Amino acid sequence: MDEIDRAILRELQNDGRLSNQELAQRIGLTPSPCMRRVRQLEQDGVIRGYRAVIDPDAVDRGFEVLVSIEVARDREVVESFEAALQDIPDVIEAYRLFGSPGCLLRIAVSDLRAYERLWIERLTALSGVTEVNSQIIMKRIKEPRGLPVDG
Repeated sequence: MDEIDRAILRELQNDGRLSNQELAQRIGLTPSPCMRRVRQLEQDGVIRGYRAVIDPDAVDRGFEVLVSIEVARDREVVESFEAALQDIPDVIEAYRLFGSPGCLLRIAVSDLRAYERLWIERLTALSGVTEVNSQIIMKRIKEPRGLPVDG
């Protein structure tokens, strides 16, 4: 990956809706080689997709909670737990961690009552869960803006 590819990645992370013409102009290429490079980055799996960034409040998901979960240290239990998370749309991110806690979730729901219902009906009911700790997000200080792509 060279500096032109990195420039393409920076621009597309800032605005994934750029036309090829505009992208090419911004990085100093003509449209045809710019498009070839973008397609190659897509084929190589460097660019994994394009998404819209949605305002959580606009879709009634403005109440966010970080949840640390301890799961029994058994391979089948962990795999079952991770598979079950895929079926809970309120869980918008999930990470398996080294050490304790064993798992960290980011959850987006409408309000405290919705989170309490999720906590009681889904999270604590998952197989292998031994502990659930919640931290309600007061304020997002830094929004995700993409990955640094400097060489």
